[in-house]
Amino acid sequence: MVKDAQVKGLLKFMRQENNLSKAALRAGMNEGTARKYLRRKSLPSENKPIHDWQTRIDPFDGAWNEVTALLDANPGLQAKTVLGYLQRKYSGQYSDGQLRTLQRRFSRWRATYGQGREVFFPQNHQPGVLGASDFTEMSSLGVTLLGRTFTHMVYHYVLTYSNWEDATICFSESYESLSAGLQNALWACGGCPAGHRTDSLTAAVNNLTEDKAFTSRYNGLIGHYRMMGQHTNPNSGNENGDIEARHYRFRDAVDQALMLRGSRDFDSYAAYERFLREMLNQLNAGRAVKFREEHALLQPLPQSRLPDYRELPGVLVRNDSTVNILRNVYSVHSRLIGYHVTARIHNEHIDLWVGTDKVWKLPRLHGRGQCCINYRDVIDWLVRKPGAFAQYRYQAHLFPTSHFRCAYDILCEESPGRSVKEYLAILHYAAMESETYVNEALQRIIRGGGTPDIDTVKALVAALGESDTIKPEEPEIGPVSLSDYDSLIEMEAA
Repeated sequence: MVKDAQVKGLLKFMRQENNLSKAALRAGMNEGTARKYLRRKSLPSENKPIHDWQTRIDPFDGAWNEVTALLDANPGLQAKTVLGYLQRKYSGQYSDGQLRTLQRRFSRWRATYGQGREVFFPQNHQPGVLGASDFTEMSSLGVTLLGRTFTHMVYHYVLTYSNWEDATICFSESYESLSAGLQNALWACGGCPAGHRTDSLTAAVNNLTEDKAFTSRYNGLIGHYRMMGQHTNPNSGNENGDIEARHYRFRDAVDQALMLRGSRDFDSYAAYERFLREMLNQLNAGRAVKFREEHALLQPLPQSRLPDYRELPGVLVRNDSTVNILRNVYSVHSRLIGYHVTARIHNEHIDLWVGTDKVWKLPRLHGRGQCCINYRDVIDWLVRKPGAFAQYRYQAHLFPTSHFRCAYDILCEESPGRSVKEYLAILHYAAMESETYVNEALQRIIRGGGTPDIDTVKALVAALGESDTIKPEEPEIGPVSLSDYDSLIEMEAA
């Protein structure tokens, strides 16, 4: 079979030799064939007939009119669904192995008669014009802090021209997270673009109005940095495609860096934060040239940042030594009972102020209907009112570890009359001395089968303090019998 390259060679040699015999010989074909292609003035591939016939009988020809009627009524039907329908209607006529044939016919039908698809329009970005941001979930990466799963997300910001990016760890899509993340990014890059685009986040957009206007707080934030706000339509992430595309690449880069690190566990929150910062610096290093071009056109930063907290004045500290902030309950020191404090709600914590003095700091809970009760805040009064312990609403929060819970259960079994007083004395001792040492003492007493009373605990804590030899308990794992797994397999097969 003559190839296109041979005919191209023939034409070349004819220009050089102007002799058909020599040119045909050099091209690797006989004179008659060479003469035919010189007369046609076309390549072999251009003379192939269009393959518009079937090489075998299509098994769906007889039912195709019925299939197209189904597709006209429901264009989203899949070939697998229709094949199942045909198998039920025409028993024994169609097999599972014919699915690929039906899928090809579906593909051709959709290309010829199907509905139009959504069109995406690539954009030309100009330097210094736009920054885009959104929240993205990070928990799927399996990061742990001291062995505990770290459930979190990040606020992700990108300059659309240079793809310079920044990320701030957060735990909810709140305004505080948005404000802290956006300001961190602007101050890290050293300037402000002309506009900022975000999704229709409730932290930024008032979705309850028809015109979907920005909230007053978000308007104040972007106004402070002289940026024009933009937002996408609801459920239209493609309109913020720059940041959506970067989400995937950012998570993938973090995943790869974690693989290279060899461990997904970090000693602390700060260590994980440093890891992300170093990774972002590496990613941005490859965009240095375009970022310098864009940085020159960014607006200057204002003189100072805006506070990235939400202020909630007049929060009453109730007589149970708790406050209710954004429908979550927190315990505070009893000296604040009766005060009306101002709560400054940050991304990760809440500060309580009385006048110009910060009097308390709380870890922030995200969501609603949760509670954060620290036994140290109420134990002084519980030891004076032990009768309140049995029905205390937040009793479950007064067991710092599982060993404290086990100790209370043992006391209830062995000395029910004094169990509450003994346990509260142990809890008070842990608050005053060391929860770590008390927990270790309880662990040793329970393991030895003893009674965890306060005197025994104090004696053990004193000994531990002198020896200073607290070590984590190593789990004992016995030999594994593979026959157990075999029996499970047999049961499943049965």
